Amino acid sequence: MNATQLKEKLAAGALGHYAHLYADLDAQSRRYADAIDAFTALYGDDRELYLFSVPGRSELSGNHTDHQHGRVLAGAIDRDIIAVVSPSKEPVIHLKSEGYDEDLIKLADCADKSNFKQYSSSALIAGTCAAFTERGVKIGGFDAYTTTEVLKGSGISSSAAFEVMIGNILNHLANGGRFANEELAKIAQYAENEYFGKPCGLMDQMACAVGGFVYIDFEDPKNPLIEPIDFSLTNAGYALCIVNTGGNHADLNADYASVPAEMKSVAAYFGRDVLRPITEEQIIANAPILRRVTSDRALLRALHFVRENARVAKQAEALRTHDVDTFLSHVLASGNSSFRFLQNVYTTVNPAEQGLSLALAVTEGALDGKGCAWRVHGGGFAGTIQAFVRREYVDEYCALMDSVFGEGATMTLQIRPEGAVKIEI
Repeated sequence: MNATQLKEKLAAGALGHYAHLYADLDAQSRRYADAIDAFTALYGDDRELYLFSVPGRSELSGNHTDHQHGRVLAGAIDRDIIAVVSPSKEPVIHLKSEGYDEDLIKLADCADKSNFKQYSSSALIAGTCAAFTERGVKIGGFDAYTTTEVLKGSGISSSAAFEVMIGNILNHLANGGRFANEELAKIAQYAENEYFGKPCGLMDQMACAVGGFVYIDFEDPKNPLIEPIDFSLTNAGYALCIVNTGGNHADLNADYASVPAEMKSVAAYFGRDVLRPITEEQIIANAPILRRVTSDRALLRALHFVRENARVAKQAEALRTHDVDTFLSHVLASGNSSFRFLQNVYTTVNPAEQGLSLALAVTEGALDGKGCAWRVHGGGFAGTIQAFVRREYVDEYCALMDSVFGEGATMTLQIRPEGAVKIEI
């Protein structure tokens, strides 16, 4: 369909097929229509257009465990990136994201990552194309306009949603949707690791791609165990609140990279690439030597991993059996471990700025003893915290956090049951 036809369909309520993704269908229909207008202003109105959506994610448990082949609990959220796309006969990708300069990628350049600047959106696009090519499948040029509710620095994985979106587009336009969403997640991780330059695990991409509540065990990272869990926070009487403290993840790549690097330095002592096979008993027994060959912080981060990895399995079982109290007790334990042992609540480069520490302190004062739980959210160092708040306290809590961190700082989220999709209307 062309732009006019798509907008007519949207105005007639065609997005109603996606009521499971969007609570406010009218607002989202206008959002898609506005994105179509933005596309046509850039690339012309006589084009065959396609629509795509990829959600952000919330890490529910498993803070910095995925890159050590550990376990995680995650959930896709009802904030997404959408794209209006048209295939191109030229072997070039033009992609304009709202608020950013246009990316122009020549497909012939994608095989060599040195052609692209690290930590750039162009690198993510090129890395995705390279991953498709290495799998021996098609890539093709396209023009695209994207707009997102998965805000940068919000801790709900803007980069992962963007990466998965590129794979989602190429999967449907060039390959007829042949790849499962789990494979798109692996492609996205490759782009971020090899081209973008961030040694992330696979959790963010997998949660964005797959959707719903999902338990993931990365013991075999090439074939991770992926288990959807049928659980509703709403039915349990809780809301998931994410508080954006205003800190940005920009310029924190060294902090993020230090976590897997230090964990792997401990694993290397035992002749392993990652910590997954190592036990707490082994770490403690070898601590005197490890303190000399690695560092005290590396040992603390290794202990966090071992305990957090075990904690995730207990939380997954608690959700399966709808044991909310046990789940929340482990949320608090996860947050405590992240602050004290993983040490990813603030950056040591600028210790005077501690938005996450402040948010956690204010939250504890507001919610302690009320059957709620809270922790650092996502990669940490800046950005957001997460709170599981009983419904009767949500309005009061959001008002308090907004009074400290600014109007609109607190997001109340739902879990989206579907991941990366092509929108068919």
